[in-house]
Amino acid sequence: MRFVNAYAACPVCSPTRASIQSGQYPARVGITDFIPGHWRPFEEVVVPKNRTQHLPGRIMTVAESLKTAGYSTGYFGKWHLGYEESQLPSAQGYDASCVYRGGGFYAPQFTPELKPAPQKRLSEVLTDLSLDFMESHRSEPFFLFLAHYDVHVQLDADKDLIEKYLKKEKVEGYPCNAVYAAMVEHVDRSVGRIMQKLDQLGLANNTIVVFYSDNGGLIGRFDTIPLIADGSLPFYKDSPLKYIATSNAPLRSEKGTVYEGGIREPLMVRWPGRIKPGLVSEALVTSVDFFPTFLELAGGEPPKDQVLDGESIVSVLLENQSDPDRAIFWHYPVYHHGVPAGAVRKGDWKLVQNQVSGDVALYNLSSDIAESIDLKERYPDKVRKLAALLADWQKEVGAEFPVANPAFDPARRLEWGTHPDR
Repeated sequence: MRFVNAYAACPVCSPTRASIQSGQYPARVGITDFIPGHWRPFEEVVVPKNRTQHLPGRIMTVAESLKTAGYSTGYFGKWHLGYEESQLPSAQGYDASCVYRGGGFYAPQFTPELKPAPQKRLSEVLTDLSLDFMESHRSEPFFLFLAHYDVHVQLDADKDLIEKYLKKEKVEGYPCNAVYAAMVEHVDRSVGRIMQKLDQLGLANNTIVVFYSDNGGLIGRFDTIPLIADGSLPFYKDSPLKYIATSNAPLRSEKGTVYEGGIREPLMVRWPGRIKPGLVSEALVTSVDFFPTFLELAGGEPPKDQVLDGESIVSVLLENQSDPDRAIFWHYPVYHHGVPAGAVRKGDWKLVQNQVSGDVALYNLSSDIAESIDLKERYPDKVRKLAALLADWQKEVGAEFPVANPAFDPARRLEWGTHPDR
């Protein structure tokens, strides 16, 4: 089943990852920017910091809940939710884990440290770890979370793959960055190996596979440096493509904004014998939905004293039925590729709120997927209803907002500073 209205709960990584682990919107968890976050000391407003710079230990994660339902749990790859021992996946319900700590795609560093250090690309190491986990737990229920770092900046890929895409015919109006394309193939190869392993183990017909991303595609870095790593930079040494990763067309904007280019995600779910092949779902789905969905599938019990903001999509998977009037929300009160903003989508309508000026814009996504025509003057009643819905949700989850900056300097407003928590 391929979902065409799937979303991340935030346009950057850490908050979305927190929403998957907790089943809660980022504003409720208290992580609304990547950890530790962006900072503009001279902007018009001071943005709220993450209330916690790691996934709170009080949160009962999806892994902990699945463990109570009899599942073995594994996490391999990007975590970005705290790196102290008490904050790692091993302390949040994962029986086996290995977290990427940095070093790039060809000299990756891990916690716990892998010995001997693998002489492979990061995506291959993470896939190997995942395959070993599947092999070890082939005779029992397991939950595997493979979190690739591809296709993150700094862009870097195998030279033969880059050359492969350099030779391909270019698509008019599209960047066709060969390094980015090669990184997509690195992920594709990993997914292929996972699927092949399921076949080899005889588990394909008894395993649900979910493919998903944590934020929208990056067009260009927020700063002015090239987004290609030194190892791959010679391919575009004299080209503007060293600054341009991809395009989200026809979606508007990119990662770091609440426009569709920043939050709409690929989502595919494979469940042989239960999901009819080739189905397309128009259901509104967001990352807080995975926790209750996996709980229902595993026959687990929801955690006590922990709100789950998401809705199970099991009925969508089995019957392709969904609520056409469901409302989903975003709260991204920081500067990144845009200004602090919030949003709500209900049905085909989406309201975007500028949290600096207080202005709002109204879009109908069924007729304007590019969010190019602001309809607020034509549909004032729709604006009032959606604005009230968003305000009620913000109050309910305890959303925090920017405040006036006494150090505001119009001449320096776009300068990036060091985050106070870094």
